[in-house]
Amino acid sequence: MEKGPEGFGITARMLHWLVAVAVLLMIPAGLIMVRDGLPRAIQDALFLFHKNLGTLLIPVILFRIYLRSRHPAPPLPDHMPLWQRRVAAASHLLLYALLVVMPISGYIRVRAGGFPIEALDRLNLPQLIPNSKAVAGFASQLHEVSGYALMALLAVHIGAAMYHAMIRRDGIWERMWPPHRRG
Repeated sequence: MEKGPEGFGITARMLHWLVAVAVLLMIPAGLIMVRDGLPRAIQDALFLFHKNLGTLLIPVILFRIYLRSRHPAPPLPDHMPLWQRRVAAASHLLLYALLVVMPISGYIRVRAGGFPIEALDRLNLPQLIPNSKAVAGFASQLHEVSGYALMALLAVHIGAAMYHAMIRRDGIWERMWPPHRRG
């Protein structure tokens, strides 16, 4: 096996996996919580989990994007075709965009719909979005469409990661895993 490419730093790795785990937990919660016929207690618990964790992720994701802007990704290996480099760059940019759109559209949908976000309400933070059925409806549609786009893009991202980890074994996977710096 050839020497793998340089990896990401420890902070980038930890933030990647923190956001990854949170998003991968929120996807099924978001899909299940809106199903008809679900017991109300389960539905309420899923809504609480989904909207509060989503809101708490906003600063984490923004911090991650800030760090990425200050510390660009390590270069991809020379053996990767140009088209793969371009697809990787475009898909990562779209992932970051969706990771911003999803929690912000969810926040707007909840607040414009007049619903609480318990974690923020406990901190006595002001409600920044006035009640508006039209705004809540638009944000809800954006959140749903973006959610399906995020799920599709995550499937491609995870598939590409598995391809590099299990088939190519070219060091791409090791750039982000394990989430610590090797000694």
